[in-house]
Amino acid sequence: MAHAVQPQKSQQHGLLSALKSDGKAHPVENTLAVVTLVLGLIAVISAAFTHLHLLSSWAGLVGIVTGAWGQFISATTGERFVLIIGLGAAALGFFLGMAHGGLFGGVLG
Repeated sequence: MAHAVQPQKSQQHGLLSALKSDGKAHPVENTLAVVTLVLGLIAVISAAFTHLHLLSSWAGLVGIVTGAWGQFISATTGERFVLIIGLGAAALGFFLGMAHGGLFGGVLG
């Protein structure tokens, strides 16, 4: 039973270790996931303030685009999970920003 007791591979613990569950590095996919999550958080938080509708709508729109592209090229389930959370937050912030004044509200015309 020599094969039963083998040293474990070095397991990484951290926030980004869940994104590479296949053991390979995916720098582009991980960057898109994190950027989508950050933009989604910015969009949702700024949507709580009606005078920040430009920030929330633009951050939401860019977050939706980066999240959609990230979903298209994602490689692991962890990346897809973070992307869906970020996409939901970005969409919510985008829609609330649009309701409060839109992408160009008051700036153009």
